[in-house]
Amino acid sequence: MISTSPLAHESKIYSQFSILYDRIFTNVFSKRIDHVIRSMNLEPGSRVLEVGVGTGLSLTAYPAHCEVVGVDLAQDMLTRAQKKIDRKGWEHVELAVGDAQALDFPDASFDYVTSFHVVSVVPDAQVMMREMTRVCRPGGRLVIINHFQSPRRIVSKVVDRLDPITRKLGWRTTLAAKELLQGVELEDVQQFKTSPHSLFTVMIARKPETGERVQATG
Repeated sequence: MISTSPLAHESKIYSQFSILYDRIFTNVFSKRIDHVIRSMNLEPGSRVLEVGVGTGLSLTAYPAHCEVVGVDLAQDMLTRAQKKIDRKGWEHVELAVGDAQALDFPDASFDYVTSFHVVSVVPDAQVMMREMTRVCRPGGRLVIINHFQSPRRIVSKVVDRLDPITRKLGWRTTLAAKELLQGVELEDVQQFKTSPHSLFTVMIARKPETGERVQATG
């Protein structure tokens, strides 16, 4: 069941276009998200938090032997996700309205914390990253997929010109991957693309065990 809480901020693309979201983005995002989730090899009994679960494009990829909590600010998106859950009869997934910048969970609550195509939507991606790290248990993993600013100057210059337009819709094109790593203690940071020409980067990082010495990540 969906539990509710007061909303803090909400991207226009989520609040106004939720009815079209699946039609537009299923073919764009689903295959990549499914591949990444399945490659995580989630252990039986794992607790997973997905931040910005939206209409639940990712939910089919999570195995039934883990416990999944999906949070999102947009009630319309969650309502559509809940219909999928009810239709499939999934008992390992629950949803809640929640702010990515102020997650309503205790420290170290989850073995994995995931977020797909969300960090460039929230007003402060670094705050979101700190919250995701906080609720991840020591030794757990953070898994993110997103478009990041290209390290190639010519490409980034062209794409950055779109930023004023995309900001009006609710997301930014100028977010650099290194920004997410500032102010958080993470290790074994991997960044890769699932295909050579993909616009999106997969970032996987480990939260160190208590007492472990962490090398600088950003």
